[in-house]
Amino acid sequence: MDLNFTPEELAFREEIRDWVAANLPTDLSAKVHGALRLTRDDMQRWARILGGKGWLGYGWPKQFGGPGWTAVQKHLFEEECALAGAPRIVPFGPVMVAPVIMAFGTPEQQQRFLPGIASGDAWWSQGYSEPGSGSDLASVKTRAVREGQHYIVNGQKTWTTLGQYGEWIFCLVRTSSEGKPQTGISFLLIDMKSPGVTVRPIVMLDGEPEVNEVFFDNVKVPAENLIGEENKGWTYAKHLLAHERTNIADVNRAKRELERLKRVAQAEGVWEDQRFRDQIALLEVDIVALEMMVLRVLSAEKSGKQSLDVAGLLKIRGSEIQQRYTELMMMAAGPFAQPFILEALEAGWQGEYVGAAHCAPLAGTYFNMRKTTIYGGSNEVQRNIVSQTVLGA
Repeated sequence: MDLNFTPEELAFREEIRDWVAANLPTDLSAKVHGALRLTRDDMQRWARILGGKGWLGYGWPKQFGGPGWTAVQKHLFEEECALAGAPRIVPFGPVMVAPVIMAFGTPEQQQRFLPGIASGDAWWSQGYSEPGSGSDLASVKTRAVREGQHYIVNGQKTWTTLGQYGEWIFCLVRTSSEGKPQTGISFLLIDMKSPGVTVRPIVMLDGEPEVNEVFFDNVKVPAENLIGEENKGWTYAKHLLAHERTNIADVNRAKRELERLKRVAQAEGVWEDQRFRDQIALLEVDIVALEMMVLRVLSAEKSGKQSLDVAGLLKIRGSEIQQRYTELMMMAAGPFAQPFILEALEAGWQGEYVGAAHCAPLAGTYFNMRKTTIYGGSNEVQRNIVSQTVLGA
């Protein structure tokens, strides 16, 4: 296993770094480095810049309009974007549903949906979790009944991230109640502008309506929007979840936020506290270990060897690291991290009156990161999966 980058890969890194430096709007990078709120326009502006270059679908093969990069090149692209302060790519379209459409969709579905995802024009949402069906997705109850050339969909999805912006949503729906729960699930693409679709935002502790409830009341969906075969959606869902859990690990964002933590600690005068620096050092060691795990997977993929199914393990470690760096930032800022007034933060004056400007977003970020060990499959469930599939326990 060789974890060193080749000269060609290092040259590729420089190419990406130069392009991002020339094309990333400075106002967007300032917001990201300061952990300030990104609007829909902010996120979509960067997506369209990448789409214009053909890089929004950076993990796509050439046959579908992607750059055809290797696993290592994709990693280097993600790292350079994160370190430069680029907004994180909203994954639901290019990273999650697109690979499913490529692998299991018809040529007509690929021609219909992939161009809008690649350009950044179409905003996709994910319809997996339901009340009572989060980690246990096999128990979903949203039902789709076939009537002629349409499905009639009734039910509810919840925790739909950025669903208030969604134009399309990919959903797990129940099309049969016979046999095992997994065998009666189908994978359906639904236009969120359809009559009967209602989106209700959920305001979280950080004051943001980042997640939503989505209700389906006799929603009429063309049967041609079914991906693959009816009742085979569980297979497609597992294909997608591997992409989601690897994406959640987000080692590159962790490296960027580690540097932010150091800046906060220095600005707040706790950098000289040896015990606090020990905690930062422990975090840095764990981030390096996570990166080594990612590179190990990439090395195995590059050499053509079958790597272990460690998507769940990456998700566990990555999500816990995200919580730790937000906790340490709160500790570094002390009482100045506590006040959180969304309106004041948006107006730009909170830092002037209640502490340094870099402290203003810390409470919101801390609150937001409480969810990372739950979504994408709770860490408790992921540990069970890892023990069975990786350790053979």
